[in-house]
Amino acid sequence: MNNTDYISIASLNQYAYCPHRCWRMFCAGEFTENHYTIEGTSLHDRVHTLGEAQREEVWQVRAIWLKSQQYHLIGKSDLIESDSGELYPVEYKRGRQGEWDNDELQVCAQALCLEEMTGQSISRGYVYYAHSHQRQFVEISDALRQETLDTIESVTELLETGKMPKPIYSKRCKGCSFYPQCLPQAADKVGRYREDE
Repeated sequence: MNNTDYISIASLNQYAYCPHRCWRMFCAGEFTENHYTIEGTSLHDRVHTLGEAQREEVWQVRAIWLKSQQYHLIGKSDLIESDSGELYPVEYKRGRQGEWDNDELQVCAQALCLEEMTGQSISRGYVYYAHSHQRQFVEISDALRQETLDTIESVTELLETGKMPKPIYSKRCKGCSFYPQCLPQAADKVGRYREDE
């Protein structure tokens, strides 16, 4: 990675979900489908139709590219809205509200890009969950901004070193398309087996 390279906004979400998954996708260039990823791709195929609309008092634009030179971020937005002149990002996800907190990082990263591109301060965003048809409010707080900056730093280091993080088992593994490849529980069992020899 050099100074002209940009980090995908989506990689921040993946890193916060699982650093090992992020490494597989953005360092090793791997991608494995399962029914969750297929649902997510289908949702984004529908959402990522470039266009703009007016819904009552809210102006909407879909599928525009966001970029930050300061943070070396780039990515395509699902939806940017403007209500009474206030801009905010809306990220679409296939799951249900409150499943994981990594989606908020992606919204904050989009807000950082919007701030740089427009000169406006962004104080909020939303995650729209397709299964529940509900939006979750995301406050672009100082704490979330710092967490996002820390994650940008971690992803930058991951991309620069290419060092593979160890897979660690958690509840999130059950829905991960890479689970059959990384087998985090098996690695832990092998480590314990060797210690018992």
